Amino acid sequence: MKLVLFGATGMVGSRIATEASARGHQVLAVSRSGQSPVPGVTATAADATDPDRVAEVARGADVVASACVPPRWGSPRSSEAETGGGSDPSGPFLALNEALVAGVRAAGVGRLMVVGGAGGLEVAPGQALSDQPGFPEAYLPEARAHRAVLAYYRALDDGPDWTYVSPAAEIAPGTRTGRFRVDGDQLMTDDQGRSLISAEDYAVAFVDELEQHAHPRARMSVAY
Repeated sequence: MKLVLFGATGMVGSRIATEASARGHQVLAVSRSGQSPVPGVTATAADATDPDRVAEVARGADVVASACVPPRWGSPRSSEAETGGGSDPSGPFLALNEALVAGVRAAGVGRLMVVGGAGGLEVAPGQALSDQPGFPEAYLPEARAHRAVLAYYRALDDGPDWTYVSPAAEIAPGTRTGRFRVDGDQLMTDDQGRSLISAEDYAVAFVDELEQHAHPRARMSVAY
């Protein structure tokens, strides 16, 4: 299977590229830098906000995937120079996904997989994690951006056939175990009430979905 992966050099994207390549899939790793995250994986430079360039690199793919993230404006993980002084990332991130969809359509690719966020997962029917008291304020802009993008995909009335893959509330580099749970819109927690997944096991679940196509036009969630 040929996978064109945008955002391939990030924490999650690089692990998806690693997992997909290890399973024998043909991966084109796309990033602004054009660097390959995995030895032997072909890479190219492109900006996901440019639909014409998206179409150019996506043409001939079986699946396009996006591991792009919202600009982390206002997050403690970024300096003010990197964050744009605290602006809302929802608009730029939604525009990126609109450009991505336009490019995928122009390329004639039928499937799009998206690395999503956890903030919109439900802790109870109709109650999102990011709406709960105690949700870290610094991460609210990112959570809102992801929720706006999911709403956009759910409103699409034609192709591509998308799948939005939400991680657990906590995702970080770790160990590839191949053991995890998959659900839909619900936040999954362990016996101690924590919602966790390693980036490596998230990538396993993502590539499983790439191969199995078990959640067409839907959100799926992954956690231990």
